[in-house]
Amino acid sequence: QVQLVESGGGLVQTEGSLRLSCVASGSISSINVMGWYRQAPGKQRELVAGITSTGNTNYADSVKGRFTISRDNAKNTVYLQMNSLKPEDTAVYSCNADGCIMGEVIAWCDYWGQGTQVTVSS
Repeated sequence: QVQLVESGGGLVQTEGSLRLSCVASGSISSINVMGWYRQAPGKQRELVAGITSTGNTNYADSVKGRFTISRDNAKNTVYLQMNSLKPEDTAVYSCNADGCIMGEVIAWCDYWGQGTQVTVSS
């Protein structure tokens, strides 16, 4: 069982920056993909960025060039650096751990944090 706790959300003006952190209770080095998702009011949850255990990253088109995901396995922490924020980035951002690495096998596992609110004012 892995517990995820996000922090770093808040209110920021357009073009401002925030850095979100997701601290895991267990080792994230055994997690296949760590990701950040967001859900705005009235909209479906969407993937913002993901990072694999080998450091490969992917981003939603809407955040490419503005957001950066990184992971520090020693600290069991995943970060989301968000720059040039826009009002449309306003949402609850949640951390996700997907897939547990067990030797040569990736077993199913799926953990979520409680989310942190990001509000960008125009």
